[in-house]
Amino acid sequence: MLSNSEFVRQSLELNLFFMRIAKEHAIFLKSGLMQKNNNIAFQAEMLKNEFSQLLVEAIRLSEGIISPEVASSGELITDLTLDSERQAQYYTGISIDSKITVMEANLIGSDRGRQFALFDIVRHVTELNHRAMAATNRIISFKSSLLRDVLSCGVFSFNYPLLIDHVLREAHFYLRALTVLQNRHELDLTREAVNQELFWNKIMAEHAKFIRGLLDPTEVNLFNTANNFGMKFDELTVEAQKLAADTGLLPSTTQKTLEAVKGIRDFKRQGTEGLVQCKIRAIVYALLGDHVVREANHYIRLLKTFKRTSSV
Repeated sequence: MLSNSEFVRQSLELNLFFMRIAKEHAIFLKSGLMQKNNNIAFQAEMLKNEFSQLLVEAIRLSEGIISPEVASSGELITDLTLDSERQAQYYTGISIDSKITVMEANLIGSDRGRQFALFDIVRHVTELNHRAMAATNRIISFKSSLLRDVLSCGVFSFNYPLLIDHVLREAHFYLRALTVLQNRHELDLTREAVNQELFWNKIMAEHAKFIRGLLDPTEVNLFNTANNFGMKFDELTVEAQKLAADTGLLPSTTQKTLEAVKGIRDFKRQGTEGLVQCKIRAIVYALLGDHVVREANHYIRLLKTFKRTSSV
């Protein structure tokens, strides 16, 4: 069973990452809708606001509690997040509260953790998790409904159906992780590494394919690079599937995956910088690029943890 301090730290680190991800999913889905779908857009706006408020609360609870490793990983924000948010707000007209990003930029991690009023913090974090689970169930319902409408040609979206399915799977993944934490379950680290690598390799493959499909046809070099990353992560997804039957393959697979994720992270960052500076021709704004950079940074931190675990 997780200790109080581990429960608090792991919960806040998970929420800081995924609450921002969920908030941005609502932005991406809203901006992809047609003008006639005001009712769906309103639901997306409400979800964006709900996750924004939850994120503010998570940030306020996290000072001096989250690890320096997470605080400096680039999974919570990057140095491009503010500019990307401003550009997204300008392009879409969707209000984005960048003060939240400034708050998060000032967040400091600690190896020692904040020990005062521990039981009060446990209570607050337990309640935050409960509300996050409720909000995540709501966004799962929203994404599922939107995907059904798009696939049945009842709604047109500028987002790929696979992208809607992609963000739906991420929401389910977040909910699963919250449920495990809320129940104070300690995970089998080897089994968790297998599950995480299988999930995130598929996510990385799809990121590459989305990038490929959102580039202007004239961006041949970027298109080819994205295509190659898509094929590479398809191969790594197959390798991750084999880990379930043979966990002895985990150290070598994790190392190979880590190198590939660093490569696609750098490619995504290059693309995000190009979008911020208006140097890349594409039908996408920089916030989506920054979003997938953060997801890669999150996965890199996890893979480094898996490497340390497998070497013990």
